[in-house]
Amino acid sequence: MEVNYLDWEGNYEDVLNVLLSLRPSYDIETLKTQIKRQQQQGYQVVYVSGKHGVLAVAGFVISEKLAWGKHIYIDDLVTNPEFRSTGVGAFLMSWFKALADEKGCGQIHLDSGVQRFAAHKFYLREGFNIASHHFSYIKD
Repeated sequence: MEVNYLDWEGNYEDVLNVLLSLRPSYDIETLKTQIKRQQQQGYQVVYVSGKHGVLAVAGFVISEKLAWGKHIYIDDLVTNPEFRSTGVGAFLMSWFKALADEKGCGQIHLDSGVQRFAAHKFYLREGFNIASHHFSYIKD
């Protein structure tokens, strides 16, 4: 397994198809457009590839905040449903921890929907803590 950065000249449709399992409100074209827009603000997409293709995808930003200092925020993280519970997620999290060290980030953060119990177990196993409640206001 290896981690690669999204390349719009390469197999990006395979990468986006895995990401669509997390973000089904998009289609390939609208997802591509949105990712490109976010990339202008520092968003990056990586994926884990192996002999069976794209195994997992993650979108993230490296940023600084008063509360967290320099950190990585993982916006999107999804393992290809065919390869869950095979070590792919742990491999990707190890990569993020190494990236945080390399970039001088003291913390890694992410949000996870309250209903995603299997994901929560995974994050706790990977050393993450439930540190806060996330509140959102959505304008009608």
